[in-house]
Amino acid sequence: MARSAHISRPARLALVAGSLAALALGAPLAAQDSATGDDRFATFAPAGEPIDHRIDYGIWDEAMRNLVISMGPSLRQSAGRPDPGFGTRRQYGHVSRYRLEGTRIMFSFLDADIIASFSEYRRDLESVAESVDIQSLSRNEQLAYWINLHNVAMVEQIALAWPVRQPRDIKIGGVPLDEARFITVEGIAMSPRDIREKIVYANWRDPRVIYAFWRGEIGSPSIQREAFNADNVSRLLERGARDFVNSLRGTQKRGDTLEVSDLYADVARFYFTDFDADLRAHLASHADEDTAEILAATSRIDASIAERDIADLAGGVREPSYTNITSDGVSTSFRIPQSMARLLAQREEKFQRVIRQGRTGTVTFSNIQLPGDAGEPGEVE
Repeated sequence: MARSAHISRPARLALVAGSLAALALGAPLAAQDSATGDDRFATFAPAGEPIDHRIDYGIWDEAMRNLVISMGPSLRQSAGRPDPGFGTRRQYGHVSRYRLEGTRIMFSFLDADIIASFSEYRRDLESVAESVDIQSLSRNEQLAYWINLHNVAMVEQIALAWPVRQPRDIKIGGVPLDEARFITVEGIAMSPRDIREKIVYANWRDPRVIYAFWRGEIGSPSIQREAFNADNVSRLLERGARDFVNSLRGTQKRGDTLEVSDLYADVARFYFTDFDADLRAHLASHADEDTAEILAATSRIDASIAERDIADLAGGVREPSYTNITSDGVSTSFRIPQSMARLLAQREEKFQRVIRQGRTGTVTFSNIQLPGDAGEPGEVE
């Protein structure tokens, strides 16, 4: 029987999420482990015949559907620098040329109770390992667990630190967020980077897994608007890969050079050891027509694209100037920062261009068991 990890105060979360949807929309630090080797993470390698057990992420799924805003598919057009807010020369909100790509979390709307529920949910996920042997689950079930735990922990800690312009500036006990071992599973303290590199990258060969892990930055792969689970993990990895590869955050052309995200250099030792050849093959397998043309027109690669600003709606700051907006076009329903209203207006303009171009959606077939197929449907290797 599956154990259901849950967020407490669900009514409070639903109330806030329901209001925000109309827009478009802690645990003590674990002691730092002194071990420098990877041997203690070997225990998390998938092992043996998988047991039939499912973890329920229903409430996290609901939270993501209500708190994450999609900026839509990339049009490969840089967003120009916005004008300063009315009555000031100071620039609030997002100024990134990539601000109309990826997804955003509405951190500025979260109160202390909601943030505390994130911390409680992260601890709930950690405690799942006390009642079930994570390593004995199916590969997809294990992968979904590690992805969700990583992303929950990142959302939690960024929410606790907000307002902050760049997530990499966050420190826990003096240690950068990505390196801080504030997560504990089966008595082993680990950081978000440990989950990615010492557990998932070490045991899954499919490079699409790199697109599952959210770093909190505009330049990182998008956080999905649904929780990962054993049935949808392959589909969501494919969605994340196509979104990132075919965006300005992932690939650009500069003369004869293919500029790519520095994410690819970060994971090269795991998936792209022959960097140029392996990466080009990977990008080609997910490229749309425009990206395929860029690949064909370039001969060298430079992993130089980066955008460290926070992937939220407010740009990681509290703006003093607000504007009134409506959800029904008549009555005033919300007061939001001017820069956020401007960003949402730019988002709407972009969506209108997407509709005019006929790019209203895609259909993905996954998790289909064909005659003679081995393993579970959509199993990620």
